[in-house]
Amino acid sequence: MIEYKGFSGVFEFDPSIDAFHGRVVGLQDVVTFQGHSIDELRREMAESVDDYLELCAEVGKDPERPYRGEFLVRTTPELHRAAATAAETSGLSLNAWVEAVIGTVVKERRASAMRTPKPGKAGGSKKRPRGRSTGSARGAS
Repeated sequence: MIEYKGFSGVFEFDPSIDAFHGRVVGLQDVVTFQGHSIDELRREMAESVDDYLELCAEVGKDPERPYRGEFLVRTTPELHRAAATAAETSGLSLNAWVEAVIGTVVKERRASAMRTPKPGKAGGSKKRPRGRSTGSARGAS
């Protein structure tokens, strides 16, 4: 993962074009980039994010900001009650308890992902990117 101005990009190597292809995550708009080296990939991501921010400014749209730190979770009343009880018995607010549980699971998944290669991912994507595309500035009309 690479970061620029608070935006995060993920990428993978596509051997069919001998290049890395990436996208900015956490947006509804589409911001992609590609490069033949990690340095080029970083430069292209920065250029794509800057283009996205310029496009948003031109059309008068606030750019999406990934991950404000808040999200709504819908669940069953039974699970809500069980989580609230677990939080209270742990001496935490429900928000603090949910944050701790999510943090634990994310940490475990990251550790597991580093140990276990994903099946079918070794060869990379077979999609052929058609150059850089940037944000669609949805909602601009």
